[in-house]
Amino acid sequence: MSGAVQTGWASSAGPAAPAPARSRRRWLLAVTVAWAVLLAGLTWVSVRDDPPTVREQRSLDQAGPVVDRAVGELARAAGAAGLLELGPARIASGCRVTPFEDGARLRREVGVLAATGDERAVLAGIADRLPASWRAGVGPGVDGPELRADAGDFVAVEGRPTVDGRVRLVVDTGCRPVGAGYTPSPATAAGPETAALTAALLALDRPGDAASELVTAPCPGGGVARTAWSANGSGPAASTAALAPLAGNAPLLDQPPVYAYRSGAVTVLAEISPDATRLAATVGCPG
Repeated sequence: MSGAVQTGWASSAGPAAPAPARSRRRWLLAVTVAWAVLLAGLTWVSVRDDPPTVREQRSLDQAGPVVDRAVGELARAAGAAGLLELGPARIASGCRVTPFEDGARLRREVGVLAATGDERAVLAGIADRLPASWRAGVGPGVDGPELRADAGDFVAVEGRPTVDGRVRLVVDTGCRPVGAGYTPSPATAAGPETAALTAALLALDRPGDAASELVTAPCPGGGVARTAWSANGSGPAASTAALAPLAGNAPLLDQPPVYAYRSGAVTVLAEISPDATRLAATVGCPG
């Protein structure tokens, strides 16, 4: 028998032709490309039409009105007799939205009267009067009771006692893209809060025309809550006793250096120290 290798067609029992495998790969590639195109289209539609699903998708200028409305809701929930002041907007820059993008956060505060021992009841009452969608509740915190709520659009609300007859409510956006930046609502003309602030300044022997700032928030049922406040540096020694006649000797709060009283529809808050005097006069929202 010859040992030569026989040439010619491979036996029909040999390896299958690779054509079906190549066809299957082409089919899988076509499906993958079609799926990628579909995902890209759905993503574009979602970005165009859907609301933000994470905080990083909503910039500071978009979140600002949510913060202002939340302050108005808190002012209404606190009640005219309990509201002490609306804090101005505070913007802190330098945070990181992503490892590659800088951002900023916006915070506003609301001060509310709460006698020592009544802090939890005050916070619970505020939580009960907030919109149901906020899911507000009060629970134990590190230093006492804490209120927590969600004002929507990833804006958080927290409240806790300040151990001086008050609770502080904070509305916070967290770190956001800056976008066009936050622009506060323009302040309207002076109201009764300005006159009450001037009277308190004069009683404390401070210039009645001292520069003041007016901060506002829209009330849920219409109208505007307003705080006029003034901070003065060193000057003649001042005492909360000088405000007693304006309070009719019936202050809402007398825990030096903090003093608060009502003057008609206005609540006046004073914080007096040897180095500075801070006054705030506030008109709240209708209940």
